[in-house]
Amino acid sequence: MSQNEVISIKPHISINVKNIEKSVEFYSKLFGIEPIKYIKGNTTMHSIVREELGEESEKPRFGYAKFDVENPPLNFVLNEAPFTEGGSLSHLGIQVASTEDVLMTRERWAESGLLTVDEMNVDCCYALQDKTWARDPDGNEWEVFVVLKNTEPKAEACGCGDKVQHAELSTEVCCTPSQKASTIGATAAPCC
Repeated sequence: MSQNEVISIKPHISINVKNIEKSVEFYSKLFGIEPIKYIKGNTTMHSIVREELGEESEKPRFGYAKFDVENPPLNFVLNEAPFTEGGSLSHLGIQVASTEDVLMTRERWAESGLLTVDEMNVDCCYALQDKTWARDPDGNEWEVFVVLKNTEPKAEACGCGDKVQHAELSTEVCCTPSQKASTIGATAAPCC
């Protein structure tokens, strides 16, 4: 491959969900599309795999769904699996170009029946942002946001011209709608 060739990249996110049906319903509304692959739980392996694995392949499998999102390009997978809510995932997001894009997405979500929470002109993740949030059936927070202005501290922020150390930065909670968390039962996550 030469340096001038462009590689087509599509991020992949795979998350565990407790109920495949509820999650497929939520994500179909969130993305505005149906999954390209949707397998409800308690299925067994394909006959090709069964021939190779024998008896092991007869154990029931959990549900699975795959969304092939065009805009933004994303390979998004749901795996039905038992897990404890509030694992290592903080939140998920889609960055858009403008506040108008945030508002259009919020309208589409609301029209689909999703409960949304707005945060406009909020200083989060060291950037001034407009955003809206939705939560899936397992408590995973999704934001659609636009970055309006960078608010990262400059060296002079500490008043002595020294470089600001990470420990001196704000530890205030952000990146989830903490102030409005009670509206949708959210719990705040640490700053990004």
